[in-house]
Amino acid sequence: MEEPKEPQEYIVFPEEAIKYLPEEWQKHICGLREEAQGVLEEADDDLKNLNRLVHAFPTMTSLRYIQHRLASTKFEETMEWALENDMLTLAFVTTYVRLIDGGFGSGVSRSALPAELRPVHDNIIELRNKRYAHNAGHDSITEHLEIGFEGGKFDINVNFSFGCHVGGAPEWEPLVVFLDNEMIRRLHALLEKLKVKTGREWTVPTGSPPKWVSSDPLPIA
Repeated sequence: MEEPKEPQEYIVFPEEAIKYLPEEWQKHICGLREEAQGVLEEADDDLKNLNRLVHAFPTMTSLRYIQHRLASTKFEETMEWALENDMLTLAFVTTYVRLIDGGFGSGVSRSALPAELRPVHDNIIELRNKRYAHNAGHDSITEHLEIGFEGGKFDINVNFSFGCHVGGAPEWEPLVVFLDNEMIRRLHALLEKLKVKTGREWTVPTGSPPKWVSSDPLPIA
C-alpha cells in the first residue's frame, strides 16, 4: 500500500531579500528563476488557455452545488416551498448560462455537448431568457386578468400560475456531470500539452470530492 504523501511546504519571501542570503543560495535561486522564466515564456500561449479554463472552475463548482441542492429538495404544498424551489431554479439557470457563455474564452459551446444533451441545453437557455431574465411569455407561466362589474363597481381578479420541476429537471444532472468531466478533461489535456512542450511535469492539487458531489468524474484517458 502506497504511503500517503505529506503536503509540500513553501516558503515565500520578497525578491529584495535574496541579496541577504549566502552567495551560494543566491546563485541557486537566481538560476532556478531564470530557468523557470524561460520555460514560462515558451509555454505562454498554453498558460493563457489554462488561465481561461480555471477562470470557469468556480462557476462549475457553484452549478454542481446548486443542482445538488435542487435534487435534494423535498416537495411541500406551500407557497414558501414553491418560491424556494423557484429561487434555486433561477440560480441554476443563470449559473449555467454564465458557465456556457464563459468569460475570457472559458465557455463551452453547444456543439461541444453530446447530441442527447443539446435539447436540455436549449430548454435551459429558453427558461433563462423567457422566464428569468425577461418576462417574455415562457410556457411555464400563465396569467390573466379578470374584471367584473357589479353593484356599480369594478372588481379586479388576477389569476397566476407557474409550473416547475420539483428539485429541477431530472435531465439536468447528466448535463452537469458531463460539463464537470469536460472541465477535468480539458485541464488534463492542457497539462499534458505543457508537459510535452516543456519536458517538465505539470500538476494540480487533488483531493476527495465534497460529499454533495454525488457522481464520480469519468476517468481521464
